[in-house]
Parts: sequence; C-alpha cells; structure tokens
Amino acid sequence: MDRQKAIIIGSGIGGLALGIRLQSLGFDTTIFEKLDAPGGRAYVRRAEGFTFDMGPTVITVPHFIEELFSLERDCADLGSPDFSPELLDINSRIKTGTSGGPNTSKYVNIVPVLPFYRIYFDDGSYFDYDGDPESTRRQIEAIEPEDLEGYDRFHDAARAIFERGFVELGYTYFGDVMSMLKIAPDLVKLDAVRPLFSFVKSYFKSPKLQQVFSFEPLLVGGNPFKVPAIYAMIHFVEKTWGIHFVMGGTGELVLGFVKKFQELGGTIHYDSEVSSIEVEGKRFGKKTAKGITLANGTRYKADVVVSNGDYANTYMKLIEPKYRFINQDLRVKTLKQSMSIVVIYFGFKADGLEDLDLQHHNIILGPRYEELLMEIFEEKILSPDFSQYLHVPTLTDPSMAPPGHHAAYTLIPVPNNASGLDWSVEGDKLVNKVIDFLHDRNYIPGLRDRIVYQSFVTPDYFENNLNSYLGNGFGLEPVLVQSAFFRPHNRSEDIQNLYLVGANSQPGGGTPAVMMCAKMTAREIAKNFAIDDAIVNGIAKSLVTA
Repeated sequence: MDRQKAIIIGSGIGGLALGIRLQSLGFDTTIFEKLDAPGGRAYVRRAEGFTFDMGPTVITVPHFIEELFSLERDCADLGSPDFSPELLDINSRIKTGTSGGPNTSKYVNIVPVLPFYRIYFDDGSYFDYDGDPESTRRQIEAIEPEDLEGYDRFHDAARAIFERGFVELGYTYFGDVMSMLKIAPDLVKLDAVRPLFSFVKSYFKSPKLQQVFSFEPLLVGGNPFKVPAIYAMIHFVEKTWGIHFVMGGTGELVLGFVKKFQELGGTIHYDSEVSSIEVEGKRFGKKTAKGITLANGTRYKADVVVSNGDYANTYMKLIEPKYRFINQDLRVKTLKQSMSIVVIYFGFKADGLEDLDLQHHNIILGPRYEELLMEIFEEKILSPDFSQYLHVPTLTDPSMAPPGHHAAYTLIPVPNNASGLDWSVEGDKLVNKVIDFLHDRNYIPGLRDRIVYQSFVTPDYFENNLNSYLGNGFGLEPVLVQSAFFRPHNRSEDIQNLYLVGANSQPGGGTPAVMMCAKMTAREIAKNFAIDDAIVNGIAKSLVTA
C-alpha cells in the first residue's frame, strides 16, 4: 500500500509548516530547496564565528509554533484555533513572560524580548514600545498629553479589529467572492479598510506617535500609507502575545521545524532547484499537477504539488502558459510587488560598550516619513535619507558572536528592481552611508573602528538567489486590492492539485501569517482528499491507495 505523495517547492517557514501538517495528514512529503540549507528568506549566514539570521527576526504568537511541534504522524489538527481566554489575557503574558510551550521546548528555546522595539526619532529621542499599558501611557503623555485620550480610543478600535479580523476571521480562506462579501460590511463598520496611517492619524496629533503606531506593516513589506487599517491588528497581536526570540536565532526555529518534519517521516533535498511543475491535461479542459522537474533534469511524481516560492516566479517560470487561464502573465505582472531591502550584516568589538544604548529590536526613523515611503514604494527612487531596522541579537544571546563581540544586522527599505537601479554600484554607496550614520550619530560609538566583519545583500539577492520577482523582499504588497479574496489563492484556480503556501498567498506576510497560511492550505488539501471531517476531530485517516 502506497501513501499519497506531496511535493513542496521551497523550505521557508511556510513550506516547513505545511510539510509538518501534510505528514500529520498521512502524506509522504518531500521538500525541494534551491539553497544548500533550509529557511528560504530565513536562511542563516555564518562567518568568522558570527551567526546572522538573514531574514525574519521578530517572533510573535508562540502558540502557533507550539501547535506545529505538537502534531503527530497520521494525527492532524485542522480544527478551529485555540483563542481561549487564557491565551487572550494580556496581563498574564506581561507577568509571566511566557514564550515556548512544552512541545516547543523539546526543539528550541524561545524567550520574551522587552521592550518589543525601541523606536528612535530623528531628533535622537525614542519611544520604548513594550505593550505595558502603564509604560505606554507614560511615554505618550511625555510626548503629547492630549494624545492620551486618542490612544484610549485607538486601543479600543484596534482591539475590535483584532478580535474580528484575527481571532474570528484569521483562518478564513477567501476562495470565492461571496466569502469576501459576507465580511465586507463588518470591515467597513470597523473602519478597517481605509489606509492605516489615515486611521492612526485620526487618533493622534503628534507626528511621532503617528509613526509609532503605524510603522509595523513595514516589517511585512507594507506601506503604512497604503495598507488597509485592518493592519492595526498587528499592534494588538504584539500586545497580546508579545515579541519573542529563538535562542541561537530564527535559524534554530527553522532547524527545529526540519527536525520535526523528518521525525514525522518527511524528506528534504537541498541544492535542488525546481525548473518546472509538470502538468497534464488539455489547454481548455481539466489540468492536473503531476510532479516537478529539477534544474538537473530529474523528475519526481506526486499527487499534490505546493509552491512555497514566489507567486510570480511560480506561475510565470514554472508552469507553461497554456495551462494558465486565471494566472496569466499579464495578471501576474500587473500585481504590485512589495518593496525590497538592503540588509547589512556586521560583527563588531564590544569592549567599552557595556552600556550600549540600544535594544534587541531598534527602529531608527529618518527625518521624513511619508515622503520617504512614497519614494520607495511609488516613485521607486533611492532617497538621500533612509530609515532602518537595527537588530542586535547578542544583547539577548551572546553565543551568536565570538567572545567580546556583537553580531548585528540593519535593514534598509529600498525600491524593488522595477527601479532599474544598478545595485553593483548603489549597494556599496548605501552601505557606507548607513555605517557612517550609525557611527556619526553615536548609535554604536566608534563603529567604523570596531567592525571586524561586514557583508550585505541587495534586491539582486532576492531576485537571483531567492527567485523573487523584481527582487521583492516580502512578496506581493499588502494593499487592499491584493488582500483576502484578491490575493493569490492558496488553491490554484487553474490547475487541480496545485497549491500555494507562504507570504504571497492568503492571509499574507509575516511569520505568524505564513504559519496560518500553512494550516489554511492544509485544510484545502484535506477537502480535496475528502478527509476534512476526520481532521476536525483531530484524527487523520491514512491516505493510501492500492
């Protein structure tokens, strides 16, 4: 008796999370990864004793991770998520600092990070956002006393969006127009469809506080002036479950997922770039995904094919045009891609910096906010100024650097490669400007003389190494017309047994969202194989064929 076979293209967090779920559903799952190690955007760079997470570093909603590590072979759980009162108790999280659950702790050690972010303004002042109501109100009052009342109203509005948009609808798959129309009145009533910055500005007078409570979509590739206000839920997601760090870096979480996947019987191949998805059927008739072909010509058959790769790359490069009616090249190219990023990885001497005035996560805002973002997202030009996200994980875990040193990376939003910029020229220039800034503004005193290791990636890395269309850093831009039903569907409309998982599909980008996406895609696969009733009860049938 042979079990049904599934293939996943890409070993990003979404692909690994789905691989774990498919193994628990009873499939024999194989993951094919282009790179020489797992992670995709969450790949790890190791050099000269330093460990650098190359991608996501902010971990939220740790019980999503616990759910994955709790799954067993042939015993899946695709039922409703657990949002019990205990899990929604903000005070409990603040008091206990709870991170990893009992099954998570078998694979990784997750710890809380406080403050969540230190947000530096261009005048050198800062706001420590930690989710603590008293601390938040105290800092708001110091900046603009009149905004205290506005914060109370914003808090209530964000909570309402969170409860409806995340707790109640977070796992809703919008596979047809009616599913979208049913919830549209609620979103309008919650004022969740207008641009986020406009939403935030209606509650805060202070430009500084407007930035504090609107910057977060940038961490998933969204422009606060364009994303819908439903993204205000991020504030409450973080406030409810906190910000966490995996000791050793996010790469350790990736390795934990790989270990779990393999324990459940899954197989993963590295240095195995997929060149095409094999489809059988007629141009105007039924079409079915039957497997993949690697760049070296090796072919693999499967009953299910899932792409954790870039949406545009998947449809335009891996599938022949004759098999695509909905996802034609014209439609794919018309969709807006997210911004890209330049990321600088550097190690520096820590002697004399015992009182370094930085936190684990630092947002350093430039002198302009709206103008800079419009230049990045709309005009696609390289601005004279910049904002950045500076990550110093060795403040939490010194083992990520040699003794007496810190490891850090700083991420600078830039236009994607639709800009036509020559990053072989502009990359070095921008990197030097950023390092000079951190040195001259004393964020890291004497940085120029302290650096012992430095490297960086540009949008070209995303386009060439990660196969991201136009070098996008986060997949499709999360604007209103590319959200929910209007975002690429997890279950292909064109080809039977072809699915998507990851930041490009529903619900969108960010580590918790791609784990949610894995569950949504697994549900669609389960429906296709008529096993959803068993899964709701937490017991998967063995998928076998004679």
